[in-house]
Amino acid sequence: MSSPRSERLSRNLADVRRRIAAAAAEAGRRPDEIRLVAVTKYVDVAVTAALAACGQVDLGESRPQQLWLKAEAPELRDVRWHLIGHLQRNKTARTLPLAAWVHSGDSLRLLEELDAVGRGLDRPRVRTLLEVNLTGEAAKHGFAPAEVPPLCDALSSFASLDIAGLMGMSAAEDDAAAARRRFATLRELRDRLRRDWHGRFDLNELSMGMSHDFEAAILEGATLVRIGSALFEGLDAQGRA
Repeated sequence: MSSPRSERLSRNLADVRRRIAAAAAEAGRRPDEIRLVAVTKYVDVAVTAALAACGQVDLGESRPQQLWLKAEAPELRDVRWHLIGHLQRNKTARTLPLAAWVHSGDSLRLLEELDAVGRGLDRPRVRTLLEVNLTGEAAKHGFAPAEVPPLCDALSSFASLDIAGLMGMSAAEDDAAAARRRFATLRELRDRLRRDWHGRFDLNELSMGMSHDFEAAILEGATLVRIGSALFEGLDAQGRA
């Protein structure tokens, strides 16, 4: 018998997927072009497992320690983990074996460390995104847009990383139109890199959009959306419906 919590999570998940499909249709895209990454940083293992039981297998964590904790849970063994927040280099060795994706490749030093750790692992290359600071805010991590084009040769030396695309965020105060302009900037940068770096990297992925602006991100080409609060509406801090 399903619980009120599971029923609420299932409804929320269905609603988010419906909104993704509607935004994709408006953009002339297919819904299966967009991967939903459920951000579980504010919920515990039990709530995370209940969401996974609803069929959501791509889960994202901002803090490496929380990813470590949840990845150890038997009920979450089939999850595909995304590290979406800042990763300190001293946490790379423990994080990389658990993460299928690292969205927050925010400095060359971190990417070098990821590659060094990855070379010692018996696993496929980790899918890595270059984080771009679209707002110029000092509190946000990531490369300035102008810093990305010169990285091609350095990135080409990383044997254990699959540089798959770019990640970026809008500003908290942005309305939908402003967010869409920022996401367009990221897409345009990606498109320019695909031309300039032709044959070196595919750069098919754009990780952009959260609960408050993912529709705008999809309209500008997002292939991954990172959604947390919209999936947990109607639940209290303990995950009760």
